[in-house]
Amino acid sequence: MKRMNPRWKAPPMWPSGVGSRQPNPRDSALRRAAISGNVLALPPFHVPTGRAVRVFICANPDDTEAERNALKEHVYPKLRDFCRENYGIEFQVVDLYWGVDPEEWDSPELQRLRMKLLEDCLKTSAGPCFVGLVGEKYGSIRVPGEVESAEFEMILDAAVEAGLDTRILEEWYCRDENAVPPTYYLKPKAQMLKNYQNSVREPITSNICFPICPPFGMESSSAAKSKNDKAWRGISEEIKKIFRTSVLQLQEKGTMKSAQAKKFLCSPLEDELDFALGKQTPAFLKKCVCYIRKIANFDRHAKVPEMARYMDIITDIDGRVMRNQEAYERLLKVRDEFIPTIVAASNLRVYSSITHCDMKLGYSQEVESHYVEGLCKQFYEDMVDIIQATVQQNFDAETDPMYDELLQHLSLCKTFSSIYEYKSETLDLVQEYLYPVKGSRMSPLVVFGGPCAGKTLLLAEVAKQAYSWLQKEMGPETDPVVIVRFIGTTDFSTDLRNLLQSICEQIAINYRCLIHFLPQKIQEMRELLVNLLGESSFNRPLVIVLDALEQLSDAEEARKLWWLPVNLPRTVRIVVSTLPNKHGILQRLRGLIHDEFRYVELTQRDRKACSQTLKQQLLGVKRKVTSGQQIYVNEALAKCTLPMFVNLIYREVVHWRSHKDVDDTSLSSTVHDSIERLFFSVQDKLGSRFVHRALGYVTMSRSGLTEMELEDILSLDNSVLGDIMISSNLKNPLRIPYDLIARLREELDGYLIERQVRNVTLMVWANRHLQLIAQKLYLSNEEDVHQMHSLLAEYFLGAWAGGRKKIFHCDNNHFAHFSHHKNTSQHHHHHHPSQHGHDKSGTDKYSYDRQTPEQPWVFQCNLLEPDIFFVNHRKMTELVYHLSRSGRTDDLMYGVIMNFSWLYTMIKIGHFDKALADIDLAYSSSQEKELKFLATTLRSIKVKVTRNPASLSAELQQRLLPVVTSLPKLRHLLLECDKDGPKYCSIVPLHSSMDVTYSPERLPLCTSYMQIVEILPTLAQNIVIVALEDGSVSTWDVESRQLLRQIDTARSVVLGIRLTTDEKYLVVATTKNTLLIYDNHKSCLLSEVEVKCSKHNPITGGVAFINGFTLSSQHALAWLEASKEVNVIDLVYGWPLYQFHCWYEVTCVQCSPDGMYAFCGQYLNTTSIFHLGSGDKLATMTSEFSGGFVKSILVLDTINQMVMIDNEGSLSVWSTKEVTNPRLMEDYDCRGDDSEVVGIELSEDQRSILICKARSIEVLDTKVWKMVEKFKAKRTERFVAAVLSKNGQSIVASMENTSSIFVWRRDSGQCMASLIEISGAIVKLIKSVHHNMLLSVASSGVLSVWDIDIITAMSNIDKTGKRIQSLQLSGREDFVFTMDGSESIHKWNFSTGFIEMVFKHEGLVENCVLTTSGDLMVTSDDKCSQYIWQTATGDNIFRINGQKITQLLITHNDQFVVSLCEQNASRVWRLGTGHKVCNILVTLQHALITTANTFLVGTTKNKLLAVSLWSGSVSKKFICDDGITIVNFKLIPDCPDYVVFITSTETVFIWSVADESVCRRVQMPANFLKNLEDFQISPNGKLGIVSKGDDNINVLDLHSGKLRLVHAAGIIWRQKLSRDGRYLVYICFRNCEEDDDAGVVSSLIVMRLADGKSIGTCSLYKTPTFLCLSQRALNIIVGFEDGSIGTYTVVDRVDAALKIKIATSNSRQIVNNAAQKVRPKCSTHAFKTIADCIWRESTEVFSRDSPINLSDSGEAETTTPTKKSELLQ
Repeated sequence: MKRMNPRWKAPPMWPSGVGSRQPNPRDSALRRAAISGNVLALPPFHVPTGRAVRVFICANPDDTEAERNALKEHVYPKLRDFCRENYGIEFQVVDLYWGVDPEEWDSPELQRLRMKLLEDCLKTSAGPCFVGLVGEKYGSIRVPGEVESAEFEMILDAAVEAGLDTRILEEWYCRDENAVPPTYYLKPKAQMLKNYQNSVREPITSNICFPICPPFGMESSSAAKSKNDKAWRGISEEIKKIFRTSVLQLQEKGTMKSAQAKKFLCSPLEDELDFALGKQTPAFLKKCVCYIRKIANFDRHAKVPEMARYMDIITDIDGRVMRNQEAYERLLKVRDEFIPTIVAASNLRVYSSITHCDMKLGYSQEVESHYVEGLCKQFYEDMVDIIQATVQQNFDAETDPMYDELLQHLSLCKTFSSIYEYKSETLDLVQEYLYPVKGSRMSPLVVFGGPCAGKTLLLAEVAKQAYSWLQKEMGPETDPVVIVRFIGTTDFSTDLRNLLQSICEQIAINYRCLIHFLPQKIQEMRELLVNLLGESSFNRPLVIVLDALEQLSDAEEARKLWWLPVNLPRTVRIVVSTLPNKHGILQRLRGLIHDEFRYVELTQRDRKACSQTLKQQLLGVKRKVTSGQQIYVNEALAKCTLPMFVNLIYREVVHWRSHKDVDDTSLSSTVHDSIERLFFSVQDKLGSRFVHRALGYVTMSRSGLTEMELEDILSLDNSVLGDIMISSNLKNPLRIPYDLIARLREELDGYLIERQVRNVTLMVWANRHLQLIAQKLYLSNEEDVHQMHSLLAEYFLGAWAGGRKKIFHCDNNHFAHFSHHKNTSQHHHHHHPSQHGHDKSGTDKYSYDRQTPEQPWVFQCNLLEPDIFFVNHRKMTELVYHLSRSGRTDDLMYGVIMNFSWLYTMIKIGHFDKALADIDLAYSSSQEKELKFLATTLRSIKVKVTRNPASLSAELQQRLLPVVTSLPKLRHLLLECDKDGPKYCSIVPLHSSMDVTYSPERLPLCTSYMQIVEILPTLAQNIVIVALEDGSVSTWDVESRQLLRQIDTARSVVLGIRLTTDEKYLVVATTKNTLLIYDNHKSCLLSEVEVKCSKHNPITGGVAFINGFTLSSQHALAWLEASKEVNVIDLVYGWPLYQFHCWYEVTCVQCSPDGMYAFCGQYLNTTSIFHLGSGDKLATMTSEFSGGFVKSILVLDTINQMVMIDNEGSLSVWSTKEVTNPRLMEDYDCRGDDSEVVGIELSEDQRSILICKARSIEVLDTKVWKMVEKFKAKRTERFVAAVLSKNGQSIVASMENTSSIFVWRRDSGQCMASLIEISGAIVKLIKSVHHNMLLSVASSGVLSVWDIDIITAMSNIDKTGKRIQSLQLSGREDFVFTMDGSESIHKWNFSTGFIEMVFKHEGLVENCVLTTSGDLMVTSDDKCSQYIWQTATGDNIFRINGQKITQLLITHNDQFVVSLCEQNASRVWRLGTGHKVCNILVTLQHALITTANTFLVGTTKNKLLAVSLWSGSVSKKFICDDGITIVNFKLIPDCPDYVVFITSTETVFIWSVADESVCRRVQMPANFLKNLEDFQISPNGKLGIVSKGDDNINVLDLHSGKLRLVHAAGIIWRQKLSRDGRYLVYICFRNCEEDDDAGVVSSLIVMRLADGKSIGTCSLYKTPTFLCLSQRALNIIVGFEDGSIGTYTVVDRVDAALKIKIATSNSRQIVNNAAQKVRPKCSTHAFKTIADCIWRESTEVFSRDSPINLSDSGEAETTTPTKKSELLQ
C-alpha cells in the first residue's frame, strides 16, 4: 500500500465542469464529512445534496384558480422534465388547494398542514422554494382549530360584552384537558352536521350529466352535501365574525397584544407571505418569487356576481354589494408595503402587472386568459433561471458507487437516529466501549435482541454520536473515521463481497491508502480489510458499525462470520447487531468472541421508565393524558415495553381528548396489533381504497417510492381515482390531490421514513415488521397484486407519459353514467389492454392525461455529448422487477432486455453482472432461446465492453447478424443498435462474417456411454428423459442440471423407452419381456403388460427378448426377436388387444400420424398394413430389392405416400391413397457402397429424405424421387449420424472417433463449421423435432444439447475458402468482386453478403478491373489470357490470348483498357471492340490514369512518366538525380494535372503534369520514410497521410510542410482515406492479452481528421487481408483470410443530416421478412475455351466469330482517347 493524495477519488466517467456551476467548496466539505462519517456535520434535511426542487404555492384559492390550473397543466410537467434531464432530480409543486373541495379550503387541518409543508419546502428544496400569487383578494380570516383556554374564555367574555350571541361558539368548541395548557378545539363537522359523513363519502355530480336520470340515491346524497355546505358556510362566517369582533375589541383595550391577535385577524395569504419572506437572508430570498396581479378600477365591478371570486366583498344593510375596505386595506399593507420592503433589502424577484377590465363584464375570462398565458411563460423562465443559479449538477453518486452506497447508509442513519427517543444505559455502555485504550487488542461489541427491540435505532444513534464522542474524549485535533452499514437496506450491503469492498474503499480514502487492484478472491478481500484496519491511529481512530448481520446473504458462507475481524487494533472498534435466533449468527459470534462483557442484550424495559418516557414525549408536543386514561396506558405497558410499542402507544394517545371514552380495548397489547390499529385509523381518516393502494405500492416496490412517483402511480390507478374523485371535477390533468399524500406522510411519520438514494428521496418502511404487516394487509389478494405490479411496470415504462391519455373507468356505478366531458378534443392514445372493449369515441370521451413523466433509461444533459447523462436509476431498479412479477414477458423482453439503451447504460455504470442477471431472469420466465444466446454473447464480450462501452453496438451487431434469421426475436435489439448505437460508435456492421461462438448445455449422465440405453427429448426445451442400463429412468433439466423425476423399474434391465405424442404415457420395455406403462407427469406405474409369442408361431432357439416397440396415441405395438407377430396393447386400460400376424420376421413398425394404421416392416423387404382399431390386415407390399430387410418406414401423410427403406439404403415408394390396395410409384436403388444405413430422416416439409450410411450421406427429393446431393466420407472415416437443419439447406453430422459436429451446406458442399465437443468423441446424435434441438452423447457419458438454429446460422456465412487478395466494388456499390488467388472471381451481393456468381478462368486470376457502372469486368490470368465478362449474366463475351499482363486499368469513361506488360509492349485497346488504339513501349509500374483520361502516369526506376493514351508515347517526365528513386506517388483527385510523389531522399514533391514543373517541395525528417508502408492523399491535395508500420498516424500538411502525429490504438496494418478526405479508416493490431483472450485479432477504427478523434472502433475476430472503401457513401469492406468479407458503414453523429444507411443493408432487409431467409442459388460461369483475339507482339488477330461490338452502354464511340488540347477547351 502506498500513501496518496488526500483528494483521491475514482477516475471520473463524466468530465468535470459539465454543469452550469463550478463545484461549491461547501460541497467538498460535505463530501469529506460524509466519507469520514461525521453525521452531525451534514445538513439536517438531506445528505448531502438537495433531494428535490420543492416549490410551495402561496395564493388565495378562489381568485387564482385559473392561474394554478394552467400552471398545473402546462408548466409544471415541463419544469419536471427540465430538472430530471439536467440534474437528475425531481421538481415538485406543493399546492394544497388543488383538487380539494372548496368547502374545505378554510379547514383548520388544511391550514395547519399548509404551514407545515411551507416550512418543509423552505428548508429542504434544492432550488426555488416559494412562489406567491397575489391578486386583488386578501382572503377570509381562518376559523381557529384550537385556542388556548385562557384566550378562548377571554374572547368569549369580550363577545358577550359586545352583545354577540356566543351559543355557536359554545356549541362548536369543546374544552380539552389533555392539552398543555388546556385548549378549546373545534369539533369535527362529521360530529356536528347531520348525515355529513354520508354526504362526503358519496360522489357528487358536479360537471357530470346524466342522460336519463341519476342513479338511485345520488340525488339525496348530493342534496345532503349541498345542505351541509350551506349550513357550514353560515356557521363558519358567524364564528369568524365573533372572533374578529372580540379580538379587535380586546386589542383596542390592550388586553390582547397585536402579535397575539394577528393569528385571529390574518388571512392565510398574509400568514404564509410573512412566514416565507420575513426575517430571511438575501441569499435565501433569491429562491423565492412573487407575482402580483393588479386590476385597474376594479371597485366599480363589485356588483357583478362573478367578481366575488376576485375581490373581498360585503353586503351592507341595504343589500348593496361592495368591496370590503378593511380587507382591501390589509391587502394593500401586504402587497404595497410588506413585499416592496423585502425587495428593497434583497434580490427577491417580484413581478407586478396591471390588468384592465372589460367595460361590461369586468375581469372577463378573455382578460384572465391573456394574463394567465403571460404568467405561465414568466413562471417557467424564472424557475429555470433560479434552478440554474442554485442547483448544481451532482455526478458524484453517478460516477462513484462507493460514495453512493455510503450516502444511502448515512441517510438512513440520520433518519433512524432522529426517531431514537429512548435514552438508556446501553448507549452509555457502547459509548464507553468506543473510547480507545492503551491496553491489549480489543474484540467487537455485539448488540442483540428480539424484533422491535430498537437495535437499529441504537446503532444509528451510536454512528451519529461516535464522531463527537471521540473528539470530546481525545481532543478537538482528533479526526475519527466512522463507517456505518445497515445490512439488508441496499442490494450491495447484503452481498459479502460488495460489503467488504465498500468498507475497504472507504477506509482507504480516509487513510490515503492506494489500492492498486481489488482482490478477486473473497479471502484476499478479508486480508485487505485486516491490513487496512492497521492504518488507524490514536489521532484517527476507526469505528465500524454493522447493523443486522442476519440480513447477509448466505453466499460465500457469509453467515458463518469467518470474515469478521475478531482481534482488533487498539484504535479500532467494531459494533455489530443481530437477532438472537436467526441463522445461528449469535451462536457463531459466541464461538468467536469469548468475552461476555462484549455482549449487550436489549430487553424489555421497566414499565415506569417507559411511562416516564411517554410522558416526556407528550409534553414535548404540549399534550398529556388524564389520570383515568393513564390506568389503561399502564395496563398496556404492563404487557409490553418494547421501544416500538411505546412509540405506537404515544401515536395513539397523542390524539386522545380529555372527554374521550377510553377502555381496555382502546390500546393494543402487542406491537403487531398496534401497527394494524395504526393502519386502520389511517384508513378511516383518508379512505380505505386510497390507503390500501398507496401503502400497497410502497410495500411492493423494490426499493421504495418517491412522493412524486406515488402521486403519479395513484393518479394512474382508476380504482383510487374513482374512490376519491368526490367534489372534484373530472378534467385534464386527472390526478389525485397532493393533500392526500401529505396527510398520509404525516399520519405515518416515523414509520414511513425517507431514504436518500442517489439524487432522489424514497419513502420506505422504518423496519421489517411494518413491511410484513403492510404486506399482509394490502398485498394478500393475488389479483390485486398482479394488477398493481402491472401498473407500476406501465409507469416505469412511460406508457402514459408525453400527454398520452389513459381511459378512466371505475367499478363504482356512478362512473358508468358519464356521458359528457368538457374536453371533447381527439387525442392519440397509447395502446393498452385496459382499453379493450371500448369503442374509439368512448375511449376519447373518458380519457385523461395523468401527467406522468417520460421514463428514458438516461436523462441526456447534452445531446452533443451522449456520455454526459444522469441514469434513470428508478427505472433501472424497479422496471424489471415489476415486469417479471406481473408476467409481462413481451414488455420485459422488448422494453428492457432487447433495448440497447438499457444494456449500454447498465454497462456504462458498471452493472454488467446485474444486466446479465436480469437477462437470466427473463429467460427463466420466458424460455426464449434468443435471451439465452444474448446472455452467452454478452459473457463473451464482457472484458471488451466493460473497458470500452461505446463499442457495444458494433460488438453485438457482429455477433447477432449471422444468427438473426435463426433467432428472429433478436431483430428488435439489432434495430435498437442501429438507432442508438451510432451515438457512441460510428461504425455500423452491415454484413458480418464472424463465426458464431457457441457452447451447448452439458449434463453428465454416467461414466460411459455404454450405460445409456436411450435418451428422449420432450416438448419442454431443456427436459430430457434418460434410461440407463441399471433400470433407472430419469427426467432431467439439462440447463439447471436438476433431476426432476426418477423411476426405478425394480432392477429390470431396460431395453428402450418411448413417449406418446402428448407425453401423457411413458412406456418402458424390459428384458423380462414386459412393457411398463407409466403416467409420465406423476411418474407412477399404471400397468405392466407381458409381451408373448403365440402358440401358433413359436420362436425357435430358446428365449427371445423384445426386439422393438413403438407407440401411437392410444396403443403400444411390440414384437419379439425373430418373431412374425406384433402385440398390440391398449395404453389406457393396460391390456393386450390382439396380435398382427406378418409373413416374415418383423424388423420395424411405424404408425400413421392419425393413429389409424400400422405399417409393419419385415425381412425380404416386405411391409404389411394393419388397421389399429380392428386388427385387420389390409394389404402387403414387397419391394423388388427383396434381398435385405426393411430398415425404416416413412409415412408421408400430406401426399398419401409410404416409403420403405432397406438396410442398404434402397427405397420403394407406395401410394396409400387406397390403403387396401397400395400402388408402387417409384423404386430407387442405392446399393453399391457396401455400407449399412445408420440413420434416416424426413424433412419437416416432407420434401427431402436424408439417408445416412456409414460411408456416405444421400439426400433425396420426394417430388421427383431422385438423389439431389451425396456426400462421401474419406476412406478412413465413417459417419455416426446426420440430420437436416430446419430449413433443410444444411446437414449436421458427426464422424466416428471424432469429437466434432460438422455443418455442410447442401448447395455448395462446403463444410461451413466444425464445433468441438470437449466431453469426448460423439457416439450418438438425437434430433428433437419439437424445438429443433440436437442431442449428442459423448463417449464419456456426457449429454450435450445443441441448438440446430444457431448451428445452421453458421452456414449462412459465405466463404471462398481462400484468403481474399483484392476487392473491387461496383460503381453503384451493389456488388463486390473478390480475387483469392484461385481460378475464380466471386461476385458478392453487397446488400445480403451472399456469393451470387462465380467467374471461372483457365488459370489463376491475377488482375481484375470494373467499368464505372460495374456492368463489364476485365480480368487476366497466369495463362496469358484476358477476359471480358458481362457481370449481370456471367457471360464471358470476349477473350484475348497472347500476353502475360502485370496490370489492368480502365479509363474513367469506360471506353478503353490499358494492359501493362513487363516482357512485351503494353497496349491501349478499345473495350467496345477489342481493337488496339496504341502500344506503350516503356515499362511502367503502379500506373494510374488521370481523371481527364489523358495520361497514364507511372514510375520506372528514377523516373515519373506521363504517357499519352492516344499515342503511347512519353509526353511528360520527371527524372530524379542519380541514386534517387521514387518511393510512392498518388494523383490528386480534384486536381487532374497534379501528382504527389515521395523520393528516397525523404522529399515530397507536388508536380504539375501539364507544365512539367514542381509546384511544391516538402522536406521530411531524416529516416522518416525508412519503413514507409502506405501513403494517402486528400482529394484537395492539402493533406497526406503516411503510415510506417508503427502505431502513429502521420498527417502531413502539404501546403505548410507541418507534420502532426496522431497516436493510433495499435500497430497500423492498412489505412484508407475517405473520398471526401474527412475520415481516415485504418486496421491496427494491438498487443493486449485481454483482447487475445476474447479472440480479437485486430481492430477497425475510423478517425475524424477534423479533430483527430476516433469516432468508432470495431473488433475483427479474423485475420484481415484486404481493406477497401467505397467512393460514394462511406462504406468499408474488409476481406478476411478464410475467404469471407465483412461490410461496414460509418455514421458520424456530428453530421447534421445523420443519414443512416443501415435501412438498405443486408440484415435489416433479411430480418424484416417474417419467413425464413431463402438463399439465392449461386451460379458458376465458365470461360470461353476459344480466344476471340490473339496478340502477337504489336498486332492482334481476331477469330471469325468474334463479336463486332462488346459495348452495351449505348454511349457514342470515340475513335481515340481525349487529347490534351480538347481538355483545355
